[in-house]
Amino acid sequence: MCYYKNYLENTLKFMLQISFLKENKDRVIQGLKTRNFKDEDLQIVDQVLELDDLRKTTQTSLDKALQERNALSKEVGKLFQQGKREEAEGIKNRVGELKGTISDLENTLKETKEKLAEGLYTIPNTPHPSVPKGNTDEDNEVYQAWEGDIPDLGPDPQPHWELAKKYDVFDLELGTKITGAGFPLYRGKGARLERALINFFLDEATDAGYEEIIPPLMVNADSARATGQLPDKEGQMYYVEKDDFYLIPTAEVPVTNIYRDVIVDEKDFPMKFTAYTPCFRREAGSYGAHVRGLNRVHQFDKVEIVQFQHPDKSYDTLHEMLAHVSGVLDKLELPYRILRLCGGDLGFTSALTFDFEVFSAAQERWLEVSSVSNFETYQSNRLKIRYKDGKSTRLAHTLNGSALALARIMAALLENNQTPEGIVIPEALRPYTRFDILD
Repeated sequence: MCYYKNYLENTLKFMLQISFLKENKDRVIQGLKTRNFKDEDLQIVDQVLELDDLRKTTQTSLDKALQERNALSKEVGKLFQQGKREEAEGIKNRVGELKGTISDLENTLKETKEKLAEGLYTIPNTPHPSVPKGNTDEDNEVYQAWEGDIPDLGPDPQPHWELAKKYDVFDLELGTKITGAGFPLYRGKGARLERALINFFLDEATDAGYEEIIPPLMVNADSARATGQLPDKEGQMYYVEKDDFYLIPTAEVPVTNIYRDVIVDEKDFPMKFTAYTPCFRREAGSYGAHVRGLNRVHQFDKVEIVQFQHPDKSYDTLHEMLAHVSGVLDKLELPYRILRLCGGDLGFTSALTFDFEVFSAAQERWLEVSSVSNFETYQSNRLKIRYKDGKSTRLAHTLNGSALALARIMAALLENNQTPEGIVIPEALRPYTRFDILD
């Protein structure tokens, strides 16, 4: 599939990014180094700039050839009317030559645009200067450590997959029978607890001014490409070949596409949306306790928050979103910490990402439950989400975060709140569950 074919004629998308590359070449290269690009891979920047130069010179030559052909074609008609057949035939031969030249130039231009688009789609977002260097998640920076108490569960705490069997919360084996591995089936009080978490997260978001959205669970290739899932994460998405649709890996994809190809009014910033959806991800297969139970699944529930913001205010908004997620976790009484992702762990489309991790007392490890990111203009450049700034048109900034992803929240709640009598439900969830203990 050609992920860039629909953009070949949309030079605005190319030019905005090419302009940034030309004006900030050293910054882009330094950003790629922060992302651990090798020296030979850094050549993509010069290759893209050379392709753009070729595109412009080819376009200029094509325009001149078309102009000459049109002028000569008119001249041929006049000469025939004047009876100057021999002179007209000579010019007609030149028109024929130009048709061949024009055809060659059009093919070169099309091929150059395709290569340019392909090159642009391989260059990730330029990291924010605060992004630390590093190769893997072990190099992420602890931005905010947990300073409270860690639950003491005694000598023999049970992991959530054992608690799920004991209290009939969810059934992984039955999910495997119905669909396959990684598709849990929740039941009884476990299903009610899952629904309670969803409603609690949505209410927290709407109380914070986010408009609730129920989006489609499948998107077309344009929507997936616009937010950066294609081509970067194609292998992680489930694909419906007959209809050319993708099951969403996150509500970020359909919600962010609400303003695709829209010029918004500056006074409407920020536009804030929240959405609950199931999310579908293939995920790389691996084994061990770190992926047991709900630690890694192919279908999970998540409440997403998305903002469209003025560029001058997007980093204030990012910290506002961090505070929102922190507040939700505080109400759930879960120990958590915040990490600033290093260059090697930073998502392809993100300029700066903070991850939230909750502590799983039974597994004695931190579990990622949220990523909050500022994409600056990287997504809006693909989406063409713009606003008027006086007479000029500028790109908006997009941000999104998990508030929250439920699978590992469920795992931590079960493990951290286990008692001999059952699983104690946090106070904030009880109006939603309508029970105080899961037994």
